[in-house]
Amino acid sequence: MNTSNRITTLFQVQYPIVQAGMIWASGWKLASAVSNAGALGLLGAGSMYPPVLREHIRQCKAATAKPFGVNIPLMYPDVKELIDIIIDEKVPVVFTSAGNPKTWTAYLKENGITVVHVVSSSKFALKAEEAGCDAVVAEGFEAGGHNGREETTTMVLVPVVKEAVKIPVIAAGGIATGRQMLAAMVLGADGVQIGSRFVCTPEASSHMAFKQAVVEAGEGDTQLSMKKLMPVRLLKNHFATEVRDAELRGATEEELRQLLGRARAKKGMFEGDLAEGELEIGQVSALIHEIKPAADVVNEIVAEFEKLRSE
Repeated sequence: MNTSNRITTLFQVQYPIVQAGMIWASGWKLASAVSNAGALGLLGAGSMYPPVLREHIRQCKAATAKPFGVNIPLMYPDVKELIDIIIDEKVPVVFTSAGNPKTWTAYLKENGITVVHVVSSSKFALKAEEAGCDAVVAEGFEAGGHNGREETTTMVLVPVVKEAVKIPVIAAGGIATGRQMLAAMVLGADGVQIGSRFVCTPEASSHMAFKQAVVEAGEGDTQLSMKKLMPVRLLKNHFATEVRDAELRGATEEELRQLLGRARAKKGMFEGDLAEGELEIGQVSALIHEIKPAADVVNEIVAEFEKLRSE
């Protein structure tokens, strides 16, 4: 693969592939395995208390000599403490999401950190560029976890964002194969971010029951929920059905918040409660058929990409 790409240059990696920093999945074992395979691994700080993040950063440094980064949802209460740990530990790359990039980008960049912001529209992409971000992730409606209210699909979002900004664009949402990566690059992406496919690896910290449920999922087995709070794509289960029924009867934001409760995502994805847990995963789960090592996932995506590109 041509290593003169804008993304490989920006992150100093071999392949323009980023492993998403997913909550309850992206610990140091996954991030270091992906980085060692030539892509960019990310730690998911969204499910880590500050001391836990510091420990994962240190474990990741011990497990790989290659660049890795941290994903931080900006809506989290400990964000200042998390950022100070990242600076203290000299992490080279930060991906921010779920918040205003103006708040922290300048501070991170003053400390020598490459900053990427996740967006769901060209309007937010422009705001990220104006805030000084080095790149954006254009994440389409197909993606798992927290999602944009606009419901713009990756196929539409990537070229629209590419048209709007000059900084590099990383496509996300519905990408798990080399074929899909090539499609994203043809649409104008400089690289891809892949989440759901890396959940189904031995290195992901998710519960094995959740991984198995993802492998067994088919088309239509995910749904977008909780648009009144913050839209999130979930695997259908008893909890997701309860949310859907509450939304259909016009539940208020407060009623939905009570139904969600605390630690619902941890219960599902980390503890393996497939009935009452929040199971965040993308539509592309329908294309994931086995659990395999992260390095194999990277190598297979690259091999398929190269093969199809040369045809």
